[in-house]
Amino acid sequence: MSGASETRAPKPSPLNGFEETVKDFWGSRPRRPHGGRKVAGVAAAIGNRYGIDPVVVRVALVVATIFGGFGVTFYLLGWLFLPGESDDVSGFEGLIGRGRSSVSPAFAVVLSILTVVSVGGSFSGSWFDGGGLISFALLGIALYLLHRSRGHENRPAPVTPRSPAAAFTGNGAFTMTDTATAEAQSPSQQGWDPLAADPAGWDLPDAPSYREPPPPVPPKAFKAPVPRHRSKVGSATFGLAVVTAGGGVLANLNGVTWFSAQHIIGLVLGVVGIGLVTGAFVRGGRGLIGLAVPLAIVGMILTTAPFQNFDFRGGAGDLTVTPVVATDVKPLYQHAAGDIDLDLTKLPVGSPITTNVVNGAGNSTITVPDTADVTFDCRTGAGTTECFNRSTDGISQDSLTGTDYGTDGVGGQKITLHVSNTVGDVEVRRG
Repeated sequence: MSGASETRAPKPSPLNGFEETVKDFWGSRPRRPHGGRKVAGVAAAIGNRYGIDPVVVRVALVVATIFGGFGVTFYLLGWLFLPGESDDVSGFEGLIGRGRSSVSPAFAVVLSILTVVSVGGSFSGSWFDGGGLISFALLGIALYLLHRSRGHENRPAPVTPRSPAAAFTGNGAFTMTDTATAEAQSPSQQGWDPLAADPAGWDLPDAPSYREPPPPVPPKAFKAPVPRHRSKVGSATFGLAVVTAGGGVLANLNGVTWFSAQHIIGLVLGVVGIGLVTGAFVRGGRGLIGLAVPLAIVGMILTTAPFQNFDFRGGAGDLTVTPVVATDVKPLYQHAAGDIDLDLTKLPVGSPITTNVVNGAGNSTITVPDTADVTFDCRTGAGTTECFNRSTDGISQDSLTGTDYGTDGVGGQKITLHVSNTVGDVEVRRG
């Protein structure tokens, strides 16, 4: 007790840096449970390990799959490197002989091949440029921050190898004494016993002592339910998602072609994914799941169907136009959604006419005079295209191009048509 001030050094944390965090994560990896799993238990393992809802993890993986395709790769990596709750090591470690795993070596080889293939598919390119790298970074950062903040919670108990059963010792004869510990006696000290047992071994158990019953447990006092804390993560993320979608649509309307429907959905999904990851830390934002699921479905549809040229400009609704003079013909008829019916049969013979018809979702029908010389270029992303005596049907079909001179041959009104639909039927006919 010298009175001098004494300062203690702070207790060193096991997670002082990146390397220590990674080592601690590997040593206390989540274990895939037998119950509560949907496929391999990767999402349930991460949720149980860090105290978050496994549904949030599953939605984050779905979003990562749509937003670049890395969600499948992440799940396969978890299946391969996270051990089961009753396994000594993971499937990959069991493959190289590090211990026992419920994943067979043959299946571990299949998982390794699928993982390599999925990694190549994620980084080879997608509808969102760099999406695989972005989703990889987001998932990696989220898992790192989760372990930094909650790595000390729910640490899995190490699986101890089963010890072999103790070897049986004895002479094989039925006795009522422990032959492993009973002292050997000479034949002169032993009396005759038809059962070949020592009389001292006929010890009967003592009568159980009387114990008074335990006092009754008083009923637990009623506790009013604690109101659930409402996090602002969900509201903030939803507002940011709406702003992102609105900004993308406005950019598209102003001619920025990069902001297509796929890119806008991808950006909104990215915002929702960040909100879900943030909500996992603050225990909120579960309502974003209802927004992420339909967005993921729409994003999947947009990436599989030919929506590359979908345009939001032009408004919505049906459009019917019948110009009577050449000056009434517009160079562009554009609609975001709805049917377009352009009738050019009322035009008098005169100077050549060129027009473009662009429709996002709907049918486009163009009627030309019987004697007109029509040069056409017609296509649709998904639907039927009929231009005079030629037609195609299906998805992502080649454009129909050519020239049709009508019933009187060369010499009629010259008309040039460029018709493009994203989804819907295209028809150019005479009337």
